[in-house]
Amino acid sequence: MGAVQRRQRLSVHYPPPRSRHRIRAVAETLRESRSVNWVSEQTDAAWSTTNEELQALVEQGQLRRVESGESTRYLPDYTRLFFEKIRALIEENMREELRSELTAITEEIEEWQTTYDIETWEELEQSLADGDLASAELQERRDVITRWEENLEDRRLIKHALALYSDVEAAREQMIDAADRDTN
Repeated sequence: MGAVQRRQRLSVHYPPPRSRHRIRAVAETLRESRSVNWVSEQTDAAWSTTNEELQALVEQGQLRRVESGESTRYLPDYTRLFFEKIRALIEENMREELRSELTAITEEIEEWQTTYDIETWEELEQSLADGDLASAELQERRDVITRWEENLEDRRLIKHALALYSDVEAAREQMIDAADRDTN
């Protein structure tokens, strides 16, 4: 009976992991510094839970705390996030898969360049002001612009991942070798 009561009490004091997951998800995608109140509102989480989670993220090095006037604001450590994305690309993909993705990105961009007779997504964006485009065509172009920008970011990350691939593989091998020596 005591264990059941304790579990019930714990569930009252500790919010479900979903709240903390939402807080982390929002915190990691911030484009500008935000307050605890703002993150709490966006995640529909209690202020105290949000504050605790943001503090934990700061301690883990995933967020930075910025003093802004009389308030404290938070933003992601963009450098860490950048390298984590590159690391994930290397760990989750073979080198040839990354090369193939670069090819697919290039082909898709070339297809848009041909379809819209342009060179850059900025030129496509300028075409949105054409008064003779139907709403469906405007939406299609906006979607292409979004995908184009995402492709450029993906291509940049993949290029970095490929440049570092051998170094990361070598470091991984060193780690495995050291672990093997420790267990033998």
